[in-house]
Amino acid sequence: MVEKHRDTLGQALDAIRSRAYWSPHPEHPKAYGADGSLGADEGRAAFDALLGGRFELPGQPGTDGWTATESSPYGLPLGVEYPHPDTDVLLPAMREAVPGWRAAGPEARAAVCVEILARISARTHEFAHAVMHTSGQAFMMAFQAGGPHAQDRGLEAVAYAYAEQVRVPASADWSKPQGKRDPLHLSKEFTAVGRGVALLIGCNTFPTWNGYPGLFASLATGNPVLVKPHPRAVLPLALTVRVAREVLTESGFDPNLVALAAEREGEGLAKELAVRPEVRIIDYTGSTEFGDWLETNARQAQVYTEKAGVNTVVVDSTDDYRGMLANLAFSLSLYSGQMCTTPQNLLIPRDGITTDDGPKSYDEVVADLAGAVGGLLGDDARANGLLGAIVNPQVGERVDAAGSLGEVALPSRSVAHPDFPGATVRTPVIVKLEAAKPEAEAVYLSECFGPVSFAVAVGSTREAVALLRRTVREKGAMTVGAYTTSPDVERLVEEVCLDECAQLSLNLTGGVYVNQTAAFSDFHGSGGNPAANAALVDGAFVANRFRTVEVRRPA
Repeated sequence: MVEKHRDTLGQALDAIRSRAYWSPHPEHPKAYGADGSLGADEGRAAFDALLGGRFELPGQPGTDGWTATESSPYGLPLGVEYPHPDTDVLLPAMREAVPGWRAAGPEARAAVCVEILARISARTHEFAHAVMHTSGQAFMMAFQAGGPHAQDRGLEAVAYAYAEQVRVPASADWSKPQGKRDPLHLSKEFTAVGRGVALLIGCNTFPTWNGYPGLFASLATGNPVLVKPHPRAVLPLALTVRVAREVLTESGFDPNLVALAAEREGEGLAKELAVRPEVRIIDYTGSTEFGDWLETNARQAQVYTEKAGVNTVVVDSTDDYRGMLANLAFSLSLYSGQMCTTPQNLLIPRDGITTDDGPKSYDEVVADLAGAVGGLLGDDARANGLLGAIVNPQVGERVDAAGSLGEVALPSRSVAHPDFPGATVRTPVIVKLEAAKPEAEAVYLSECFGPVSFAVAVGSTREAVALLRRTVREKGAMTVGAYTTSPDVERLVEEVCLDECAQLSLNLTGGVYVNQTAAFSDFHGSGGNPAANAALVDGAFVANRFRTVEVRRPA
């Protein structure tokens, strides 16, 4: 297996050093169906075969019952039952699996992880349906983001994990001269040792994309991984666990290095597991409230969190007005704004902006953006393919309540889905706010997750930059965008993002969007502002998941 995947691992290592584009996982659905991979019809059939049945995980110990908590945002009955864990049995079994995995070393662990990802890649069509019907993503997004892009992020984590572990040689001969006396000689061995059980707390919207970095970073650094999916998005991660256990078994390792912990409705299993002494690493994506609780209470663990932020775009000027509007319209619409990277606040000078289409007032910019969104989503078939379904009722409630927050520049409309009449599909709403009004400040300085954006009128670009700084410092941001033709403004915005540790995209008008990042090249989050305490993926994300233990002997 090491030989089989050596080239892939080598190319991944080259990619994280060069930051150039690279991916071993095809993005197009038609690329699958040969060489043992599932084609479109086979993948759909494999997904359909899972519905209404029990999801067996042969050999996983400690099952004390079965639980089913998922409901497709598209209205498709799922009815999949998962094993519910007796953690007093499961966690000791996972710890017993560690010695053989530790002894295998970084290269063998990396090879097994790459094989797991290759097996998942071959079943991308099946995973795409699982992601679609648990997250509400439209099929093409579920296929790409839940499939190859998630697999890329997992492989990226494996590459970083391998690189960090082999910084120290496996052994060394040490000799210290002592003048006239004989030198001192020692033989030293250095072993990368995992911290302990890693707990992955999955999210509802991107179960694989957000889950794979932590899962594979922990596994590749020698830790067993307990996967606790979001109760509404179990299937994609359950499939992942099943594949991982199969590969581990075939490779001669204990399959209990990866296990599933599916919870009952309202059980709160994550909070219980997070403070278990066996759990030494936690990866979490979700609300700020629970992320803060984990950071405060799971003191025995190294906690990696991606929480909520208020993503902001500063609009100062542009030399491609139509391109700017089209780019922003797509960013606001993609997956109904249910992404942690979707822009929320658009800071626009009250006196307007300069463009290649002449000067535009604040009202004109907002009206033109509303028109761009309306034009993009005017065709229902296109709208369904871009928006997907609203993931839960709370998001729909926020859309309905947006009209009470300010003047509505673009109302949301419901879109009927021809294939899934039970789906709730909503277009974005844009609300106009005045930055200087105290009642508006409480609105735009809070995250409003979903297809709700605020066009915030500011006194000047300098006021916009100051508000950007305050927003990132106090509330955090996963992404920042800016449009300007002024080098001075560009420098001011860049300085804010460097000071406050926020990832910045400037003047995007083409096919790259502020809410999309590329594995091996872009960093998702920075770990330096309140939105997240880690970046996906960098050396810091993996290096603290293991320790180097030394054994020395007289040579």
